[in-house]
Amino acid sequence: MLLAIDCGNTNTVFSIWDGNEFIATWRTATEHQRTADQYYVWLSSLITLNKIKVSISDVIISSTVPRVVFNLRVLADRYFGTRAMVVGRPECKLPLSVRVDSGAGVGPDRLVNTVAGYDLFGGNLIIIDFGTATTFDVVDNDGAYIGGVIAPGVNLSLEALHQEAAALPHVDIARPEKVIGTNTVMCMQSGVFWGYIGLVKEICARIKIEHRSTMKIVSTGGLGPLFQSAEKVFDEWKDDLTMHGLRLIFEHNEKLAIK
Repeated sequence: MLLAIDCGNTNTVFSIWDGNEFIATWRTATEHQRTADQYYVWLSSLITLNKIKVSISDVIISSTVPRVVFNLRVLADRYFGTRAMVVGRPECKLPLSVRVDSGAGVGPDRLVNTVAGYDLFGGNLIIIDFGTATTFDVVDNDGAYIGGVIAPGVNLSLEALHQEAAALPHVDIARPEKVIGTNTVMCMQSGVFWGYIGLVKEICARIKIEHRSTMKIVSTGGLGPLFQSAEKVFDEWKDDLTMHGLRLIFEHNEKLAIK
């Protein structure tokens, strides 16, 4: 079985692939201090509680937080007896081209999403990932990653309002009943919700003009359905897009190893 690990700035997701489907997915806060032993105790406890029969033989990791990779690799080596494959390392080959400025780095999560998006929906895509940052990734007609846009994440924007403006409370993102708020919470929710609707629509419109092509917009992350409930801003939503991409990258490397 394959253990796929997606480590983001806020949360780390662990999913187990049994060869046909992901049979379990769990999420924990990303903390660089967490040791391999702590990861194993947490993970094995969840496996036991859910009464899942698991025999993990392979591990693949995508991480936007370099400091946690070491302990995740120790987890794979010590408890599963395997050397983890890490997206972004030279030995981990990708089934796509990356056409960006020479020397420019691209987040591994963005490359993984590109692989998954192209496999599921074909080329000429805009993939929007609502994470700590809101990222827009542009996939060319042949599946190549050709760049994108990075904007502040929704929750990050709300937290910044709360921290930097003494009179503004912490609020959760929600679709307001109307645009004009009649109290502080409604005003903040309206600004963030409709502000991000506008941000998504404007950035996607400008990407389409520059790309000179009809493009499909795909979203991933938990906030996609919330924004879609107001206006049809996405053509597709895929919550487990990153996990799908990690599985494809692992299988691609397995095929290369056999040749």
